[in-house]
Amino acid sequence: MHTLLILPGLYNSDAGHWQTQWETMLPNARRVQQRDWNAPKREEWLVALDAAIRSSVRPVLLIAHSLGCALTAWWSVECRDQPHASKVKGALLVAPPDVERADFPGFVTGFAPMPRTALPFPTIVAASSNDPWCALSKAQSWAADWGARFHDIGPRGHINADSGLGTWAEGRAWLKELQSWQS
Repeated sequence: MHTLLILPGLYNSDAGHWQTQWETMLPNARRVQQRDWNAPKREEWLVALDAAIRSSVRPVLLIAHSLGCALTAWWSVECRDQPHASKVKGALLVAPPDVERADFPGFVTGFAPMPRTALPFPTIVAASSNDPWCALSKAQSWAADWGARFHDIGPRGHINADSGLGTWAEGRAWLKELQSWQS
């Protein structure tokens, strides 16, 4: 069994978000808490994620949304040579934001440019064709760079609570698939 680390993005994930619903319904799921959800600093967020991975007694699967996807890519670049890095067995990255956009919030620091290094674990990227924070082609390009399988889920916005996904069965199926790759 895996530890499922939930990595929300900017402002955290509210009660209606699929990540929050998964956290309450999936065994061994827990949210990586950040000191400041409203003004993210990459180094702080990396420390919190790295501590959560380091402290896990089980293999880890990362479940990231939005800025949590950029955090995952940065963690892979900056921490991949740490002995505990091998605990991460896969990642589901949903709605990666375009941190390189000129209009990306300036109070979010250190996440640009998006790393384009292959991730050292199996990865699935899901993106929406009408995400206001990232063009589908950009998300698809990052998925290719990361060595990830890519899914276009159609016009679902930023794949958050406003998307009306509920417990999002399709995403849970991809998570189950990642878990089966590690059995």
